[in-house]
Amino acid sequence: LASMQSSSRACPCSCPSFKLREVASMYFTLVAVFLVILVVALQGSAPRGNDFPYKVPLDPQGLLELSWNVSYPERAVHFQLLVRELRAGILFGMSDRGEFENADLAVLWSDGHSSYFGDAWSDAQGQLHMDSQQDYQLLGARKAPEGLYLLFRRAFSTCDPKDYLIEDGTVHLIYGILEKPVHSLQAINISAIHRGLQRVQLLKPNISIPELPSDVETMEITAPDVVIPSQETTYWCYMAELPEGFFKHHIIKYEAVITAGNEALVHHMEVFQCAAEFDSFPHYNGPCDSKMKPERLNSCRHVLAAWAMGAQAFYYPEEAGLAFGGPGSSRYLRLEVHYHNPLVLQGRRDSSGIRLYYTASLRPYDAGIMELGLVYTPVMAIPPGEDSFLLTGYCTDKCTQLALPAAGIRIFASQLHTHLAGRKVVTVLARAGREQQVVNADGHYSPHFQEIRMLKEVVAVFPGDELITTCTYNTEDRSRATVGGFGIMEEMCVNYLHYYPLTQLELCKSAMDPGYLHRYFNLINRFNDEEVCMCPRVSIPHQFYSVPWNSFSRDVLKSLYGFAPISVHCNKSSAVRFPGEWEKQPLPTLTQRLREPTPRCPPAPRPQPAAPIPLD
Repeated sequence: LASMQSSSRACPCSCPSFKLREVASMYFTLVAVFLVILVVALQGSAPRGNDFPYKVPLDPQGLLELSWNVSYPERAVHFQLLVRELRAGILFGMSDRGEFENADLAVLWSDGHSSYFGDAWSDAQGQLHMDSQQDYQLLGARKAPEGLYLLFRRAFSTCDPKDYLIEDGTVHLIYGILEKPVHSLQAINISAIHRGLQRVQLLKPNISIPELPSDVETMEITAPDVVIPSQETTYWCYMAELPEGFFKHHIIKYEAVITAGNEALVHHMEVFQCAAEFDSFPHYNGPCDSKMKPERLNSCRHVLAAWAMGAQAFYYPEEAGLAFGGPGSSRYLRLEVHYHNPLVLQGRRDSSGIRLYYTASLRPYDAGIMELGLVYTPVMAIPPGEDSFLLTGYCTDKCTQLALPAAGIRIFASQLHTHLAGRKVVTVLARAGREQQVVNADGHYSPHFQEIRMLKEVVAVFPGDELITTCTYNTEDRSRATVGGFGIMEEMCVNYLHYYPLTQLELCKSAMDPGYLHRYFNLINRFNDEEVCMCPRVSIPHQFYSVPWNSFSRDVLKSLYGFAPISVHCNKSSAVRFPGEWEKQPLPTLTQRLREPTPRCPPAPRPQPAAPIPLD
């Protein structure tokens, strides 16, 4: 246009006349450009390729690679799906626990002539249906040498009953690959396609990873080529030692070092520092429950690093680091590795462990790790055949009043942990009997994806506050009771809090008073006119195994956990409780609970037909 105007001013009498066809072509080109800009503005602009900071392969072969970013102002997730070898189409979506039934899906398929993209859902039988509300918004599709890129957008909440609500915590992503064209969406048989799932935390907190200082050093605490025992559950202990004269440093990052091929066997790992009161510790490399393990190793309980399956590298905030080394700090460390070997594989060797990143440039605050939830005890149990059974552990106001500084502590990260029956975990902060805020929650928790997650905002906890951790379990596939304990078929309910400044409080947990469990077994005996053996020689797990599980025995146990006094473990790193009376403590009383969050619906979208979008 500028050149046209310039030409007009220079030669006012000799302007070339444009043919009507050329003028019309220019006009419609400008209109088309305007419409593209308008559609992008209305649907949300498509981010550039380098605007997707999070990436994960969906399938083991790497045919599908998902990248995404999170827009909290828009309350939406932008996805970029790379399909390396496009065949007849792909399915991508979300469901409660990775099922293909009752799933929320974006589908790309071909009928052999044309290709289509649409928002769909599957019913309880796995049959696909086009969604009447198209909430997967296609932003673009382009071919590249590496494959086909699909860009699409999805709001956190759509208020469509057929859609998945994207929320904090674990999201089970599902995928499927269509090998042959289909004449319609309804013709896709999801049971006959190559499919799978990947677990991610979609809603990453909007915080930056601190840069590592120039003087950062690394140290690996790893198992010394251990032969993994051919049994389902093993806790392996290995003693390591810091160099002589190792002065105080701050750990500012750590990550797992997993021996290739053992990713499915290493369930979780911890590095403990030993008590400084002992000048030396015997070397040991063997099972943690072995009678040959020196008794002194039980005093190595100060957590330096904790990793569980699925966790990524962990960074401390710029103002804090985890102290180790120097006066008052033991040179001895204990690595504990939990091997889960359900196939009882033999001869597998392992040198897994944890890599520490540390600096001599100390940060303003020493950080710590505090363990919340339930004590590892069979007193806490889940009946078989339960679809949703809750157990709660308490860090009481009495413990925080005694153990926390007047200025309180600041929680910046959290790692939730259960074994295989865990389905949900939540920790709530309560003050003066009123729930204040959720510290961390995962409504779609999976024991196969346990990350240490940075919190979206730092949580302040003061003396007299309570931290209440509740776990929800599913035992529908089990025929006998599941008791608390260390075995993978036993259960845990734990939240590892990462906080600063460091205090002496390392463990703040509870369990029901054992005396009330004895009364429970006695009552069940009288009600059922059966003999649940309560001999001193019979363990609590075996007493639970002999309970006849009917509605009465289930309801009474559930009620008992809701009112019976508790034994509180308000422990220092030496495993010694703080002074005080901790047995038969009353359950905390809550007079006000937090309201369940209400999904925020996006503005009413423009009417969109329940039809797929044709693609070139």
